Amino acid sequence: MKFLVDMQLSPALASWLKQQNHDAIHVYHYGLGQASDEEILEAARKENRVVITADLDFPRLLALIDLKSPGIVLFRGGDFSENQIIGLMTLVLKSIPEEEFETSLIVIDNKRIRKRRLPLSH
Repeated sequence: MKFLVDMQLSPALASWLKQQNHDAIHVYHYGLGQASDEEILEAARKENRVVITADLDFPRLLALIDLKSPGIVLFRGGDFSENQIIGLMTLVLKSIPEEEFETSLIVIDNKRIRKRRLPLSH
């Protein structure tokens, strides 16, 4: 799977995903460290990458623009340590079919994991 890890999350997550045989890159190393959320979404959409973020603006943008992709994995509601994020990503990767990542908003918080199909307006 292909991932684009947003600035709020550590580049270590992209490194860990690569170790798990995924194509992952952090926005900083992708040249998008200062990019707007819209630019990050467009870059991810063009390359079929799923955005992993803690930025609540991404679901709002997807709803406003009525996009069916890119998929978003959103860490919400807390300061997660790197180990917690990796543990939760392990769970998500095991529990959600790979083909659903590109067309879903996956929200991870302290109590549960939720998945919603894109576009959000429907």
